[in-house]
Amino acid sequence: MIITTTPLIDGHQILEYKGIVTGEAIIGANFFKDLMAQWRDFFGGRSKAYEKVLSEAKDTAIAEMMQRAEALGANAIVGVFITYNSLGEGNGMLMATCSGTAVRI
Repeated sequence: MIITTTPLIDGHQILEYKGIVTGEAIIGANFFKDLMAQWRDFFGGRSKAYEKVLSEAKDTAIAEMMQRAEALGANAIVGVFITYNSLGEGNGMLMATCSGTAVRI
């Protein structure tokens, strides 16, 4: 399945619009990751633990969106938009959401 942030796919004609599809993933950040992130904030640098969690959330949300598109009979998704948020008490949960338009090319 072709997934793109652009409204069109170069070299392909959109034959049918199937509808908007979404994907969501909420992943908890545990105490260890929080502790390591605090040390990274203090000393500087990237938090590999949080980056991994964000990547997992994004991948899960995209996979869910793809499944919903396939259920509609689509073979591509255009105009994809991905967002990240923190939720819960103390912002202990990380959320990735994505949406796009399922199409048949």
